Amino acid sequence: MVAEPEGPEDRKPQSDEAHSAFVPPAGVEHPEAPEDDHPSSEFAVPEGLAPEPPAEPEGSAFAPPRTYSARTSPPAFTPAHGIPMVRLTKDAPWQDRMRAMLRMPVGERPVPESPHRHDEAGPAVPRVLDLTLRIGELLLAGGEGAEDVEAAMFAISRSYGLDRCEPTVTFTLLSITYQPSLVDDPVTANRTVRRRGTDYTRLAAVYRLVHDISVEESDVTLEEAYRRLAEIRRNRHPYPGWALTLAGGLLAGSASVLVGGDPVVFLAAAVSAMLGDRLAWLCAGRGLPEFYQFVAAAMPPAAMGVALSLSPLELRASAVITGGLFALIPGRALVAGVQDGLTGFYITAAARLLEVGYLVVGIVVGVLGVLYLGVALDAGLSPETAIHSVPRPVTQTLAAMGLSLCFAVMLQQERRTVALVTFSGGVAWVVYGAVADVAGGSPVAATALAAGVVGLFGQMLSRFRFESALPYVTAAIGPLLPGSATYFGLLEVARGNLNTGLASLSKAAALALAIAIGVNLGGEISRLFLRAPGVTGALPGEETPGGRRAAKRTRGF
Repeated sequence: MVAEPEGPEDRKPQSDEAHSAFVPPAGVEHPEAPEDDHPSSEFAVPEGLAPEPPAEPEGSAFAPPRTYSARTSPPAFTPAHGIPMVRLTKDAPWQDRMRAMLRMPVGERPVPESPHRHDEAGPAVPRVLDLTLRIGELLLAGGEGAEDVEAAMFAISRSYGLDRCEPTVTFTLLSITYQPSLVDDPVTANRTVRRRGTDYTRLAAVYRLVHDISVEESDVTLEEAYRRLAEIRRNRHPYPGWALTLAGGLLAGSASVLVGGDPVVFLAAAVSAMLGDRLAWLCAGRGLPEFYQFVAAAMPPAAMGVALSLSPLELRASAVITGGLFALIPGRALVAGVQDGLTGFYITAAARLLEVGYLVVGIVVGVLGVLYLGVALDAGLSPETAIHSVPRPVTQTLAAMGLSLCFAVMLQQERRTVALVTFSGGVAWVVYGAVADVAGGSPVAATALAAGVVGLFGQMLSRFRFESALPYVTAAIGPLLPGSATYFGLLEVARGNLNTGLASLSKAAALALAIAIGVNLGGEISRLFLRAPGVTGALPGEETPGGRRAAKRTRGF
């Protein structure tokens, strides 16, 4: 037998792979090699699964519009005459112009027309944001509404070349964000308001600074703005502490005459209010919160009323306590809180109204503690008088004017505005008396109408002088504050008549809300007589309708 010659394959040396455990034995099919050119992805749609849901039938309520798809989107085009540049009319006050711009979408806001006050290197972004926040802090701490604070911050940032800015104002926090372009990172700065003070002279100075920065005729540099801001902070109050205490006493005395008091009641109310003011200053010097300061300030007028009830003198003790309450009711914070709510700043409005609630509770605690003692001593306290039951038009009008004058001093207003505020307070009381006493109308409606007149004239004066409306409004609504209804409600609660007491307190709350809503409505009505900052196109004679937009709200859905 002849052996067959070995082929070239039989002569290959046996390698280690031939004996590998992973080599399939002879007779077993080799698995197919994986396709490296088509790797699988976990995001790939499996075969047989439709990538898009089946389209709804034409006319179905659930079918999306055809333009939602990129394949069937309408063609974009530029008009032959180009896209007009959006501008605002220049003859409107800066408050209305900035408020109108804040209510526009970011993409529709016009570019600033005034020259930028910076060098060729561009605006100093950190310094501009810091200046904006410092000015906003002074405005918010002075009691200005959130919308007006945002308008002022927006005016400052745009005047110094920061176009794409978004200010945000809450009760204690101010924030502003600047984004140079769509591809640059935004810059955000914020500031916290920790102390609040009432100084309308400082508030007016800040408004003048904002006006000088925002107008084209003035060229206020950053250094000049910082210098003026430092001077505003360093300025002392226009009235000393003893003048404020005396004004508080005269305010309480005028309020007691307003509800039927005589000269002896006027003197008693004034002395008790000054004692309460000094006691509150003592508590503030010891670092006690404002709640306890109101508790301490409400006790001396109530104690004086109880003492007069125990005395053999036939005096209207209720007028003494009512006068003391007039000097303590936080009407300024209430008006600001309701205004923020009506303009859409609900978080700030809720915080302001909560602050008002705490202060009112402090007044209630201070007065009720003394009234319980008077009821226990059988002081003869009884709601023997109704609100404004004594018809003395001339005396009450003079008392209302004196009350507004004292409020203006306590609010640290400029001396040139005191006479106007005093006159506005008298007008408000005449309107209230004409509707409530002469015409026999509802006290709530009369209060709202009188407050609306005050708000109307206050807003007109503020636009005429390019100032804040608070100095012309806050002190003028002083005679309308619900001091009598508050006192009678507390007295009934102390006597155990909860239903009658709560009804009187509810009336006081209704009067307070009528004041706030009337002031805000009067301010909005005043805009009907002012030229709205309408939006105009770049082409001559072209005007885009719309004007001053209101903040968009839900419509029941």
